[in-house]
Amino acid sequence: MQPFTNKQLAAITAALAVLLMAWDMSGLDLQTAHWFGAADGFPLREHWFLVEVLHTGGKRLAWVLALLLCVGVWWPASWLSRLPFHRRLQFATTTLLSVLVVSALKSISTASCPWSLADFGGVAHYTPHWMHLFAPDGGSGGCFPAGHASSGFAFLGGHFAFRHVAPDVGHRWLAASLLAGLALGLAQQMRGAHFTSHTLWTGWICWCVAWAMDALYTNLACSPLGADMSETA
Repeated sequence: MQPFTNKQLAAITAALAVLLMAWDMSGLDLQTAHWFGAADGFPLREHWFLVEVLHTGGKRLAWVLALLLCVGVWWPASWLSRLPFHRRLQFATTTLLSVLVVSALKSISTASCPWSLADFGGVAHYTPHWMHLFAPDGGSGGCFPAGHASSGFAFLGGHFAFRHVAPDVGHRWLAASLLAGLALGLAQQMRGAHFTSHTLWTGWICWCVAWAMDALYTNLACSPLGADMSETA
């Protein structure tokens, strides 16, 4: 399978943004939240599998993988050895930066989690994320985008790093990262910790970070500095 061209990437990114904005306007966030919660809250909020395995365990596994990527920049093993030095560096830095960007956005967000909304026994009221980005919703805020889903989506950088040398591996990384991010996001939605849009926007943000970092490292690779980086073991 051939890698996506930049025109295809631009079209995919723009189309996803339009679809996500349409989702935000549709009110489907509240409808899907009611699948798992009611006026007295979310019954699965403290479920051991969602909390201990998919939340705590998933986060720990993601950090272990991120650490291995960082180590693999200088001591690559297995499939990482198929990447030149600058692409290994791209993969590791993209993963860390994706988590950092999502965390930074969460820190300034005024959007509260579903379990804080009046519909589910809380005090906040739902507001579309981008239309009222800095308008308090009556709750504690800090819930948008979905930080836990970034534990999966952050590895989208693997698709971009591998697409230059091994597109087949890159597409497998794309599928695995999307599946992991969606699964972790769904687990948090079932607990009432996030809306569907929180998870989907997190995936889009991580995708944009990965694409931007790919462009940066590709330009560096064409420079004299990039030639030195490519040859570094």
